[in-house]
Amino acid sequence: MHGRPRKAYKPEEEAASAAKAVKLRSLQNQFMSNHHAKIYTKEAIDLSTKLLEINPEAYTAWNYRKLAVEDTLSREESNPDLVKSILDEELKVVESALRQNFKSYGAWHHRKWVLRKGHSSVGNELRLLDKFQTLDSRNFHAWNYRRFVVELTNRSKEDELKYTEDMISKDFSNYSAWHNRSVLLSSLLAKAEGFMPNEKIPDEYKLVHDAIFTDEDDQSGWFYHLWLLDQTVNVETPLLTSSWPSHGSCINLSGGAGCLKDSSSSKLTTLCSDLGSFPLILYFDQAVGGVSSSTVTVDSELRGNEDLVWEPVSNKNSQVSSVWVAHLKFMSSEPCFPKEYTVKVRIGNSPGIVSSRGCNFSTPYEFVFTAHVHDTVREDSQEVVVSWTDGFDIWDAQSKDLNFLVNLDQQMGLKWRQEAIEEEIELFRALSDSKIGKLTLARLLMAKAMISENGVKGVHYEEILELYNDLMVLDSSHYHYYKDEHSVASLHKVTSSTESLSRHLFRYRDMNNSVCLRLNNLSLSRIASVEKLLFVQMLDLSHNELHSTEGLEAMQLLSCLNLSHNRIRSFSALDSLRHLKQLRVLDVSHNNIGEHSVDTTRYLCSSPLSNSEWTEDEVGRQMTSLVTKYWDAYFVLRDLNLKQLDIAGNMIAGDEFYTLVPQVVPTLVWLNGHRVRS
Repeated sequence: MHGRPRKAYKPEEEAASAAKAVKLRSLQNQFMSNHHAKIYTKEAIDLSTKLLEINPEAYTAWNYRKLAVEDTLSREESNPDLVKSILDEELKVVESALRQNFKSYGAWHHRKWVLRKGHSSVGNELRLLDKFQTLDSRNFHAWNYRRFVVELTNRSKEDELKYTEDMISKDFSNYSAWHNRSVLLSSLLAKAEGFMPNEKIPDEYKLVHDAIFTDEDDQSGWFYHLWLLDQTVNVETPLLTSSWPSHGSCINLSGGAGCLKDSSSSKLTTLCSDLGSFPLILYFDQAVGGVSSSTVTVDSELRGNEDLVWEPVSNKNSQVSSVWVAHLKFMSSEPCFPKEYTVKVRIGNSPGIVSSRGCNFSTPYEFVFTAHVHDTVREDSQEVVVSWTDGFDIWDAQSKDLNFLVNLDQQMGLKWRQEAIEEEIELFRALSDSKIGKLTLARLLMAKAMISENGVKGVHYEEILELYNDLMVLDSSHYHYYKDEHSVASLHKVTSSTESLSRHLFRYRDMNNSVCLRLNNLSLSRIASVEKLLFVQMLDLSHNELHSTEGLEAMQLLSCLNLSHNRIRSFSALDSLRHLKQLRVLDVSHNNIGEHSVDTTRYLCSSPLSNSEWTEDEVGRQMTSLVTKYWDAYFVLRDLNLKQLDIAGNMIAGDEFYTLVPQVVPTLVWLNGHRVRS
C-alpha cells in the first residue's frame, strides 16, 4: 500500500494468522446466529465486541449493535443515567476499534450515530481527535469526523481555520488539512462576514506559496493553489453569460420547410422553421435551476407566448443546467405580409433562479431584439444537397454585423482578481521549467485571458498553447489531458474577439446566407467556448481529433454539422445532438464508428438491456435484431429530424445498417449523397 512492497510471512506469523482466522470464523458463526435470531442479551453484545476487536471492518456487527442499543433504549428511556452509560460503552467500543484500525469506515460511522443520540458529551471528542491526529495527521476519516463534531459543538469556523494553519505549518504535505481549510473558507467567504474574497484570497496565496516553494514535488499545496485560482476567477452568484438572440440583434423568421429567397440585411440571422417557432436561449456561467415564465419575463406582440415553457438542455436529465431554452411562436393566421416585432427579455427581477450550489441569481439583466416575420415558403429544400466545399462566401472582416451576434461576458469585481492573478503569473514564471510549473502558469494565463478586457485577451493564448505543447512532450502519460486543454485554449483564442472569430465565419449561399463557422483542421480534441457561438447555424469541425460532441447541445440553431474525419467511436458519443431540434444535415463520415468492440462512451446512452422503449415503436417491433445490434445508433438517430446523413468510411457502414437507418429516420432524403426516398 502506498508503494510499500509486501513482505513474505514467516512460518510463525502464518501459524498465528491461521489461528486468528479460525477464531474469527467461529465468532462470526455465533454472531450471525444471534443477529438472525434478534438476540440482544449482554452475552450476545459482548460477543459482537470481541468480533469487532479482531475485525473493526465487520460492518454487520456495527449495525447489530445499533439494533441492540435501540432495543435497550426502548425499554430504558426513563432512566437517563442508564441510557448515558449504554451510549458511553458504545463510544469505548468504537475507540478500541479505531486503535486497531484508524481507517475503519464502520467505526467512524458508528461513533457519529452514537453522538447524534444527544445523550453523550461531545466535549471529549476534540481531545480524542487530537490524540488520533497526532498518530496520523492526514487521516481523512478523522478530518471528516472533526467537521461533524465542530457542527455539534458550535465551535467557530475561525478557530478551526487557525487549527488547520497550525497543522499545515507542522506538515506542508497534509492534504486533509488543506482540504478542510478550503471547506471552511468556502463557508466563510459565502457569508462575507469579515472574510471578503478580495482581502482573504490574496493572503491564502501567500500561505500556499510557503508550501509550494518549500517542496515543489508535493502535490498538496498545488491542489490548494488550483482551488484558490478557481475562487479567484469564478463568482458565487450565477451570471448570464450569453443569450440568443443577443441584445440589439435582428432575426429573419420564415414559416414552412423552405427558406427566404433573400435577406434584407447582412446582420440578420435568417431562421426557417416548419414548427412556427424559434428558440430563445439563456446560457449561464454555472448550472442553475428555477428558470420559468415566472422568473424570466418575455414581452412582445408575438401571440401565443403568454406562458412560455423553459426546458434545461442537459444530457443528465436534470432540472439544473447551464443552458435553458424556450420556443417562441411566431406563426399567425393573419394575411401574409412582412411583420416586425420587438421582443424584450428580462431576467433576475423575480427570485427563484438558484445555482446548484444554492446561490441566487441576483443581477437583473435585460436584452431586446427585433424579429422580422415572413410567411414566405420556398420550394422544398430537400432537393438541395448541402456541400461543405462550395457555396461559401468569406465574412467581411470589417463588418460590424458580428457585434449584433456575439455577447460579451458579464464579470463582477475584476480589479482585485486581475491583480491577484497577475502577481501569481510573475511568481510562477520562475518555476516554468518544471511540469507542474508549466501547467500552473498555463492555467494562470488562461484565467487572466478569461477576465481581461477584450482588447488584450488574445495576447495570452499563444503562450498558453506553447506551454501545453511542451507539456505533451514532457509528460506523455497525461498527453490526452494536455491535448484537451490545448483545444480549449485554441477555441477561446478563436472566440476572444470579433476579429479573430470573423476569420472562421462564412455565409452559405445555398441556404440563404446561413452563418457557417469553419473550425476544421485545428487538431481539436474537445469542444469549448460554445457560449460565444449560439448564433451559428452551420458548423464544420471536420479533420480534427474529436471523440465526442459534448457541448454542442447549447447550439440550438445548428442545422448543419460536419464531423467527418474525426475519432468518434460510436453513436453514443453523438448523444448531445438529440437536443438539436433544428439539425437537418449531419456528416460523420470517416470516423471510427463500429471499430471498437468495447467502448465506454456507449454507456452515455440507455441500452436495450435497461430500457424497453425500443420495443414499443414500429421499427423496434419489425426490426428487433437490427435495433438490438445497433441500439446506440437507434437511440440517437430516432430523435433527429435529419434530411441528409453521411456515414461512409466507418466500420458500421454497410448494407445491413443502411437498411435500418431510413426506417429509424423517416425524414431522411439523402444517405451518403444518394437519394433514399423521393
